[in-house]
Amino acid sequence: MSGFTAEWLALREPHDLAARNSNVLATVAASVNSPPLRIIDLACGSGSTIRAIHTLLPTPQHWDLIDNDVELLAIASKLDIEDITVKAKRLDLNRDLEVALEPTGNLITLSALLDLVSENWLHPFSRAVAVRALPIYAALTYNGLIDLTPADSFDAPIVSSVNAHQRTDKGFGPALGPLAANAAIACFEALGYSIVSGASDWIIGPNDRAVQKELLEGWANAANELGTTPSADIASWLSRRIDLMSAGHSTIRVGHVDFFALPSSMR
Repeated sequence: MSGFTAEWLALREPHDLAARNSNVLATVAASVNSPPLRIIDLACGSGSTIRAIHTLLPTPQHWDLIDNDVELLAIASKLDIEDITVKAKRLDLNRDLEVALEPTGNLITLSALLDLVSENWLHPFSRAVAVRALPIYAALTYNGLIDLTPADSFDAPIVSSVNAHQRTDKGFGPALGPLAANAAIACFEALGYSIVSGASDWIIGPNDRAVQKELLEGWANAANELGTTPSADIASWLSRRIDLMSAGHSTIRVGHVDFFALPSSMR
């Protein structure tokens, strides 16, 4: 469901935290303010969402942490804070979506999930959320923007390949990839939700070499897997970008979107 290693999630979490859109978060905090709260965190991974937002919401809080990775659930469920309880649930969101949404809570949260799902999954999901009149906070959905500084003449073919790879099946059918945020917002608007959205771009600086290396190598692997670009060209591009990174001359911006969808009436 998350499909990521604990090591990668730990590496990206500070950048996720810095990128989360403050206006969207403020709207979540202002709208979900009647404790006790029951929050359902879908594809929770190692628990970055609960760590990011639990202090913004009133207590007591109970979090249902949903993922299909036992090791990540074990990490996510270790939060030990007064007036906050958590329950880890190993579920497959393809098969067990209705189970994941029960019992009905006060808020659905998810991070870095929607760009992995298909249109055929998104529509029933949005309807299931709307039937329960639940607000949803969806953070860090990739939107297709990759800006590398300084520029390289081969950046554009790599980015194009990465975005095409993002549309391949990630376990939910053909993924929405960079189209996901707009598609999800349109779904919830059609169901009568009001939306607050904003950019949540990663800014990966010259000193963030470890996460830069993971990103660059991951993008090169994605381009190779897609098979539309000569592998020698990909290798040359990666070598040049790693040299820039190692010299402290590389900055990367990766585009994301956050949104909060609020139903016209809440349970």
